[in-house]
Amino acid sequence: MSNLSARGRRLIESPPMPEYIGEHFAHAGDPWHEQTNPDGYVSLCIAENKLHNETLIKILAEIQPPARVLGYDAMHGNAEFRNRLARFLERSFLGRSFTADQIVLLAGAGTVLEMLCYAICDAGDGVIIPTPSYAGFWFDLETRDELNVVTADCSSDDDFRLTPAILDQALENAKCPVKALLFTTPNNPLGIVYSATQISEIVDWAKQRDVHLIVDEIYALSVFGERDFVSVASLHPELGQNVHIVWAFSKDFGASGLRCGVLISENESVINAVASMAYWATCSGHTQHLLSELVANDSVVDKFINDSQEKLRASYARVTRTLSSNGIPFIAAESAFFLICDLRGFLDAPTWAAERSLWRMLLDNANANLTPGEACRINEPGFFRLCYAAESSDAVEAAINRMGRVLRSKV
Repeated sequence: MSNLSARGRRLIESPPMPEYIGEHFAHAGDPWHEQTNPDGYVSLCIAENKLHNETLIKILAEIQPPARVLGYDAMHGNAEFRNRLARFLERSFLGRSFTADQIVLLAGAGTVLEMLCYAICDAGDGVIIPTPSYAGFWFDLETRDELNVVTADCSSDDDFRLTPAILDQALENAKCPVKALLFTTPNNPLGIVYSATQISEIVDWAKQRDVHLIVDEIYALSVFGERDFVSVASLHPELGQNVHIVWAFSKDFGASGLRCGVLISENESVINAVASMAYWATCSGHTQHLLSELVANDSVVDKFINDSQEKLRASYARVTRTLSSNGIPFIAAESAFFLICDLRGFLDAPTWAAERSLWRMLLDNANANLTPGEACRINEPGFFRLCYAAESSDAVEAAINRMGRVLRSKV
């Protein structure tokens, strides 16, 4: 590795990709099939929604791209697409209007987060992230931005409730200047939807502490429970200079491979700074045209979202029935495509080593790959995220039944 830079050596010596993702790609070539491979691999660790993919493929196949998509366009997003997207987001979940000039499009939500934080933070600064959390935020913020994630640890003893006091504790304990709070609603990995009151508490806290508030609303249209989604944009007539919204087509449209992430901000300097970096992360012209035509067709896109939510609701109901029938405890969810399984009772000891051992046992003996709670920075060992929409419901049910047999053998 002598021909690498110090940064390059760090990437080799400490790969940012977690172990469970590496195991996913190692096993993906042996997928479950009811007839031909009933013992095959089932991924329960990837937060994708493939339940409605065939419908989206048919919709996009009918859209013919013009020749202009082969050429250069505005690096931060085609103007017509940004205008159409502003209208779609307003009526679908934001609850109020934004202009095209307040929107930047980049190649995925992770890229949006990385470039936004590059623009508002300096190397060594801190970003508070409440836990449990999406595991990839550490990769997004620490790898190239060289930021420090400061965790605000919520407790299972209090149903993982986030409070201003927990945020204050994180700020107090931080060993670096804290420039931002990254708040996700609906929550990943809990699958819960925050109320208007809860979100207002977060907004007020960030304003009082004079830190940027980044609100990740990437699962806004994947809510299937009784509580409606509330966007931070709908609570105030203005976001102000320090509140920024991140969204993408990856989750709500099951289109993570198209790589189209969205930043919404009323801070002109932030928009200009992020847009100036878009050259390195431009969303392809072909993709932008496809998605622009999609969101402009109200009846088609509305039906797609409604049908997708119905499929998520049915899949969640089937998953929870199967977990219950196997005696596997879980925390109820109301959005997105995952829930938390509480496997603390199956650990050999209340340690992270025991959690890793149980994860490995389920992978080796049930051929099912869960996201370990340690990766989500959950406050104690034994919790696992189970994603149920990246595979067919038949495959997920088969995997849970195999998990049940393995777990019962430990009791």
